[in-house]
Amino acid sequence: MHVTHLSLADFRSYARVEVPLDPGVTAFVGANGQGKTNLVEAVGYLATLGSHRVSSDAPLVRMGAERAVIRAAVTQGERSQLVELELNPGKANRARINRSSQVRPRDVLGIVRTVLFAPEDLALVKGDPGERRRFLDELVTARSPRMAGVRADYERVLKQRNTLLKSAAMARRHGGRSMDLSTLDVWDQHLGRVGAELLAQRLDLIATLQPLTDKAYADVAPGGGPVTLEYRSSVGADVEPARTRDELYAQLIAALAEVRKQEIERGVTLVGPHRDDLVLGLRSMPAKGYASHGESWSYALALRLASYDLLRTEGNEPVLVLDDVFAELDTRRRERLAELVAPGEQVLVTAAVDDDVPGVLAGTRYAVSAGGVERL
Repeated sequence: MHVTHLSLADFRSYARVEVPLDPGVTAFVGANGQGKTNLVEAVGYLATLGSHRVSSDAPLVRMGAERAVIRAAVTQGERSQLVELELNPGKANRARINRSSQVRPRDVLGIVRTVLFAPEDLALVKGDPGERRRFLDELVTARSPRMAGVRADYERVLKQRNTLLKSAAMARRHGGRSMDLSTLDVWDQHLGRVGAELLAQRLDLIATLQPLTDKAYADVAPGGGPVTLEYRSSVGADVEPARTRDELYAQLIAALAEVRKQEIERGVTLVGPHRDDLVLGLRSMPAKGYASHGESWSYALALRLASYDLLRTEGNEPVLVLDDVFAELDTRRRERLAELVAPGEQVLVTAAVDDDVPGVLAGTRYAVSAGGVERL
């Protein structure tokens, strides 16, 4: 799968830009702040419905504009599709496939698949659990686009349940009558059902990703491993891939019942996939806090390369995006990474100077300057 044309309107710094794209390596080269990352960010948005740089859509719309449009022509084998997203901050986003009538934005998931490595990925190793949960959930959705609906359902149920718990906690603190919490059992069941599905998908992903990550780390930093991936669940230590969804549902329901008193006191849901973490191990120690800066970079890179290998083996090779990565790596890691990704069907690279792009990544070059994109 590869993107053959990218069109942007009022996206970030671009009032309008058209960028033809070839298979193989394409590098966008330009000084910082000129709009290189904006181009690959747009491709990534089509794949995930989110940005790797910001948490909301508002910064993606050019200042003074009401909306932004991302449009891409995509080829997979003999099949070509045109996918379009219209970003409307504060309103519902819109989507089209092949210029047909509107579809839900999440219906475009799976048409474009990307694996993106950027300086922000250091947070996968050094950051909070939320960074690692997002990594897992985006990869789960890339493998199975229907999981976007499961994730949305989980967030909706969690929000409703937290609202009920917060109201109960406020009433209790202000000496009011106890609220009728009979509906809490219903929300528990909803949370357990969608939470078990999300949990099962995460556990299956980690079991599949573990050997790929260990191999990728050995490729990037020979002799530096081994690495381990351990899912730490708020439900309990005995959560494992072998458990069925019914068993995971039962565990979630039991865990919610056990902490209900604390939840009512604190006004928040204390158990569920939103409280879980992926513990990254390096040589039998937690990578967070123990890994050096270089080791942390290698680990983050290994997670992305493992994701790339996983998606590629499952039948639809993703676009690999390397956003301003080579400047952050030492010479050995830079050359090793370039050798590993060079055979990819489509690799998009951003760099501040041409010398940052290793020679093995010869291909198409674009100069990016002041909102303009010129093919060299």
